[in-house]
Amino acid sequence: MIFRAIAIWFLILIFAVVNGFVRERFLIPSLGDLPGHIVSTLILSAVVLVVIIATAGWIGFDNFSGAFLVGVMWVVMTLAFEFLAGHYLFGDPWEKLLADYNVLHGRIWPLVLITELIAPAIAVWLKTRG
Repeated sequence: MIFRAIAIWFLILIFAVVNGFVRERFLIPSLGDLPGHIVSTLILSAVVLVVIIATAGWIGFDNFSGAFLVGVMWVVMTLAFEFLAGHYLFGDPWEKLLADYNVLHGRIWPLVLITELIAPAIAVWLKTRG
């Protein structure tokens, strides 16, 4: 299950990179900085939710505890990528990276992390419900 979950995280990473391109190229120029980030975050959160629910059977989520652990793993991987690659690979200053987490200034990026965390459990709930 772990290797499949990691594979899906890489798929989500690809969607996140495409989402970032769309945000920078189209959303921010047409909507402005803050609205562009908000729309981009909402789109990515929806995509993450759909991808996780659609692939939950393949990943092999059988119970809430396993699903929750995968969600935690995805959040840790995302934070590691966001900060380590963002700073050391892409050269973004720490202040810029942390700015996306400032919900008091309208940044809702943590919604993506919350989605990654709870979507596996939602997938298990949907599976047991049906």
